[in-house]
Amino acid sequence: MALARIKLASTNIEELNNLCTVVKDIASKSGVVIRGPIPLPTKKLKITTRKSPCGNGTATFDHFEMRIHKRVIDLPMDERVLHSIMRVPIPREINIEIEMID
Repeated sequence: MALARIKLASTNIEELNNLCTVVKDIASKSGVVIRGPIPLPTKKLKITTRKSPCGNGTATFDHFEMRIHKRVIDLPMDERVLHSIMRVPIPREINIEIEMID
């Protein structure tokens, strides 16, 4: 049975969860059984910089962190469901990838 795997990634977890619920609602209305959304490990990108622009003074540091949240949704290859998912407006902060798996 062929599957469509939808991979979602975003720095904004609220938008990501909202899009996951929209996809789940579309699948449940059409009667398709989906697997997911499966949360993948969050990628944390950390940067530590000196506060002082010239390098003199006390050694104080700023710590910055960006978190990338990921979800995976598997659903059967149903043309109606995939077309309706593709019509959903996707926010700019979310990266979406749809791949076909045999």
